Amino acid sequence: MSLNILGDGFVEAIDDATLQDIARQQRVQSGGLIAGEAIQVPLFEATGQTRIGRFGWKDQQASLLSFASDAYLNEQGITNRLNLTDTTTLCKTTEDPEDAEGDIDRFAMFMRGTKAPPVDSALINTPSARAGQQIFTQIGCAMCHVPSITTAPAGTSFAGGAFVVPDALGNKTIHPYSDFLLHNVGTGDGIVQNGPADTANKLRTVPLWGMRTRDRLMHDGASVTVAGAIQRHGGEASGVIKNYSRLSPSQHRQLLTFLNSL
Repeated sequence: MSLNILGDGFVEAIDDATLQDIARQQRVQSGGLIAGEAIQVPLFEATGQTRIGRFGWKDQQASLLSFASDAYLNEQGITNRLNLTDTTTLCKTTEDPEDAEGDIDRFAMFMRGTKAPPVDSALINTPSARAGQQIFTQIGCAMCHVPSITTAPAGTSFAGGAFVVPDALGNKTIHPYSDFLLHNVGTGDGIVQNGPADTANKLRTVPLWGMRTRDRLMHDGASVTVAGAIQRHGGEASGVIKNYSRLSPSQHRQLLTFLNSL
């Protein structure tokens, strides 16, 4: 499944320490049952430097420029200044890098300029949705689908100064409903990308902002209803799913109303 990139400029602007703190809080709040994993991944634009991954289903990239470079090569087959080696030389007639005009820089700039997906302001303010929001927190969903995160201050730099957080993205409180960490919730694909071996069956917590616009859910797109996606959760989320199963029919409806407002 393709990922929503709207609002990713804010995600890029989250400080590593913030993600590490979320991971620590999860362990404390859950007694160690929920333990989001933050992995350090290379920054293509800063040789020898790493940062906590936050982009891709496996958190395999930590900056939007690295993300754009990786996608241009592996999804479009276009070599670029940060990925100079083509995936195949079969029938190759071009010289590398094929992206000679800096497309990846424009892609990164575009993603940094997108707004975060808005909520359905009418629906989220209904009594049913407000009750559902409380249930979301009470049963434990918010431990991983973190409602609010504040970005690093404007002027914060990373990648050796290759990117500096601008005023438009700095010190902003966003509502992604994600921790951007890796978890094993029983739906893993056995693939390791940029992380240690234990990440094979872990996936990034999908941000729920903009969820109401998608007709297929989870990393494989196999869930076509919100309730179905919830029920597929296991592993670290097993305790939360037990809480979910104890909800009354009216509470289930309230929770779904809230989720459908995102």
